Amino acid sequence: MSLTEELLRPLLASPAKPLVTHYDDQLGSRVELSVATTLNWAAKTANWLVDEFDVEPGDDVAVRLPAHWQTAGVLLGAWWAGARVVAADDGARVVFVGPDDSVDAPAVAVVSLDPMGRGLSTPPPGGALDYLTEARSSGDQFTSLSPIPGDTPALGPSTVDEVLAEARSRAEKLGLTAADRVLSTLDWTVPDGVLDGLLVPLAASAHLVQVTHADPEKLARKREAERTTADLT
Repeated sequence: MSLTEELLRPLLASPAKPLVTHYDDQLGSRVELSVATTLNWAAKTANWLVDEFDVEPGDDVAVRLPAHWQTAGVLLGAWWAGARVVAADDGARVVFVGPDDSVDAPAVAVVSLDPMGRGLSTPPPGGALDYLTEARSSGDQFTSLSPIPGDTPALGPSTVDEVLAEARSRAEKLGLTAADRVLSTLDWTVPDGVLDGLLVPLAASAHLVQVTHADPEKLARKREAERTTADLT
């Protein structure tokens, strides 16, 4: 079973439950994704990766994106398709970058990071693809053509089983449970930042309140408004 299915399966009984709330203090935005919406974006991404780039289990997908609700869709979609998420571009089936980044690779997907989910305002350069515009038309449900074995590479050097076990272990050490609302300002660097900032809360089925470009003076108000119970900083 894929890493995405392992993480989200315990949440399927409560599809309307908030799962990821993303703040960007630089833009002054707040976006909340339910379990169902997160699952929807992951499915669209997985379908797009398979259909557009022929991603198969074990293939590398490079993700060079900040902590963002769209990045969550990219990562969960990549894992659902069985891909290994890496930071390096060499050999990756596709490289995901933000709108202000450039990379010389055969296949590039540009993620707009627009808080309202709009695609790029102008076409991306050099044959790159607009992730949000392209993936939006993909299917809302995803079924892998073959089971994803636990020894499939998933994040950097670690397999699906290893990543899942480590995320659950760290969540347990922090005392996180499904009742928690976790405020995080961690960057989602690959692999360590993604593990600590995204996978640990998901492994606990906790609600993640992610703050990008965090303004330290506003964090106390966010903790109160979001009723958070734990911090990852």
